Amino acid sequence: MSIIEAIILGLLQGLTEFLPISSSGHIELGKALLGAQIEDDVAFTIILHGATVLSILVVFRQDILNLLRGLFSFSWNEDTRYIAKLALSMLPVGIIGVLFESQIEELFEGRIVLVGICLIATAGILLLTLLQGGRKRSVGFKDAMIIGTAQAVAILPGISRSGSTIATALALGIDKEKATRFSFLMVLAPILGATLLKMKDLSEATTGASADGMLLAYGAGFVAAFLSGWAACTWMLNIVKQGKITWFSYYCLIAGVIAIIFGMTTT
Repeated sequence: MSIIEAIILGLLQGLTEFLPISSSGHIELGKALLGAQIEDDVAFTIILHGATVLSILVVFRQDILNLLRGLFSFSWNEDTRYIAKLALSMLPVGIIGVLFESQIEELFEGRIVLVGICLIATAGILLLTLLQGGRKRSVGFKDAMIIGTAQAVAILPGISRSGSTIATALALGIDKEKATRFSFLMVLAPILGATLLKMKDLSEATTGASADGMLLAYGAGFVAAFLSGWAACTWMLNIVKQGKITWFSYYCLIAGVIAIIFGMTTT
């Protein structure tokens, strides 16, 4: 993998992690279109996800600090209840990730037609936000579990995690800003947990590198993913606030059709 390819994939990861168009699906499409030969796919994926986690920490740094202050007050307050809801929302994806790890990894092996089908499904999910009611409330414990289930479904490459969780929250009558905030914060622990579990693989990949070029490419991808993720996360907050999330449904529909055609003609 060249440095240019790493930067392109990093930009794709950062932008699509937060925009409702599926980062996993676009990374698979990007690798297929570029023909990128990644020395260690798992290690590179870990690095890119680490970059997007860092961008969330930067954008939501004040929210996270406030939650931590509330947590360490050791009382059942608004902040600890919010953390409990975040923890509850992580259960579905955690259970599926542990029980079906090998099956999930098989989904990320150039299955472009599947990506296309899931992108079209994402388009449908985003259009459902047009049916949201006029209620505006905070996330409850039952809501957290339902939104968490939507996040688990988004393991499929092409199903947008942010799109499905935000759309689900809006359908439940959650306030737009609160829905977006919860969606972005709920992904922190799963990504960090998956990263820590794969750190051994990352260590082996970097120590076994035959050339410094691989590490340079990984570093370039990290920087690209962090900067684009920071921009996309900030942009997405404004998009949801303005009620323009459905715009991305048309993009996902077109991208899905193209992916299916590309996948069927290259196999």
